[in-house]
Amino acid sequence: MQDSSKLRVIAMIPARYEASRFPGKLMQDLNGQTVIATTYKAAKSTGLFDEVYVVTDDDRIYDEVIKIGGKVVRSQKEHECGSDRIAEAVENMDVDIVVNVQGDEPFIDTNSLTKLLEVFQQPGSEAIDLASLKTELKDLEEINNPNNVKVITGKDQSALYFSRFPIPYPSDTSVDTVYYKHVGIYAFRKSALMDFYRLPMLPLEASEKIECIRYLEYGKKIKMVETSVKSIGIDTLEDLEKARKLLANY
Repeated sequence: MQDSSKLRVIAMIPARYEASRFPGKLMQDLNGQTVIATTYKAAKSTGLFDEVYVVTDDDRIYDEVIKIGGKVVRSQKEHECGSDRIAEAVENMDVDIVVNVQGDEPFIDTNSLTKLLEVFQQPGSEAIDLASLKTELKDLEEINNPNNVKVITGKDQSALYFSRFPIPYPSDTSVDTVYYKHVGIYAFRKSALMDFYRLPMLPLEASEKIECIRYLEYGKKIKMVETSVKSIGIDTLEDLEKARKLLANY
């Protein structure tokens, strides 16, 4: 079994200001502090990481993280996705496991992250390139919502495919079809991340606009870990209102 105590684990929070569906969402107020500040502090409070960083190309987000005493890396290049942004930031860092924490998902569950990192302690974990979280979807509106990325897995819980479309298709209505949402937090080996960074985008990723698909298209192994925690990704103004209500009840 791999000794996790010898692994250096960091969290990286990629943060763009000009998000396509909700520009400026990371700087929106979330019950007294910005979304990005809430996410950063939540990641720090888990106690699971040697370091937590925000990586951004935006001065407003950079200044916000500095203001709250956080660590931030400024991107020097234009990037198509968060993984590319993170890869540039960690390229010269001494690190084994990088956890990508989505800046617009401020509700971080320590127990789920612990299970995610335990993947790299298990026998045979050397074959796993990255691990990610999934949670069951039961509401039909949520299943059909393209902002919710769905994932299907094999018997060993390795990801087979991710899609904005409801997968699997319920062709046989007598089968108890279960749908899972991909929760936008995942951990990857630095080596796999750097491979991702250097490989060009292929058609499936380009079509779905889901960066994890690039790993699958190039034969990487993604282990999915189920969580019952319902995360809220802030993609719209309505999502922001939901997050405010949820945070008020914490």
